[in-house]
Amino acid sequence: MPSPAQTSSPAADDYLKTIYHHTEWQDRRITPSQLAAVLGLAPSSVTEMVKKLVAQGLVAHRPYGPIALTADGERRAAAIIRRHRLIETWLVREYDYTWDEVHDEAEVLEHALSDRLLDRIDDRLGRPRVDPHGDAIPDADGHVRRERFVLLRDAEPGHRGSVLRVSDRDPELLRALENAGLHLGCRIEVLGAHEVRIQDAAAITIPDGALDAVWLTL
Repeated sequence: MPSPAQTSSPAADDYLKTIYHHTEWQDRRITPSQLAAVLGLAPSSVTEMVKKLVAQGLVAHRPYGPIALTADGERRAAAIIRRHRLIETWLVREYDYTWDEVHDEAEVLEHALSDRLLDRIDDRLGRPRVDPHGDAIPDADGHVRRERFVLLRDAEPGHRGSVLRVSDRDPELLRALENAGLHLGCRIEVLGAHEVRIQDAAAITIPDGALDAVWLTL
């Protein structure tokens, strides 16, 4: 798989990563307006970049329709995602970063590391399957393995499952969840709309935003 650091621009990478992220944990494709909102860009800027990515064969898009990665776009996005998530895992395991600190560091480093160093890091870490937030790390061929899951908002009262993934979008929420005792792999019993029991302890009210940021095993 070619190195993203050698074959793409950071701006194009951000688009491909965002499109890839959007359908990792749900099936609806991203629209241009959603893409603009996530990236914090003007719709006109997004339209121009999407046209460029279409011309490069990396995305498929028709006017007024959603955006999808092509096979080439999927491979390139997976390579970028792999770099980012391996770096996050490396920083947590080797340098004692916390899960709310690693995203911005990985954004900087993902374009700087060589493929050789990245592979050494992967080997040293034991070829991890998930990053510190539970997101799947694509292998060198771009393949990922995921368990069946349910978003906490959609989990029925009485559901019991392990925390499979926590969104890294809001560092403050990550800190609040950690303070509440919630971490990857811990067992959760859903008691109500905003109430859960963690590891069979006393019931707690979960922080705002957690319903749409925590995924459980089925």
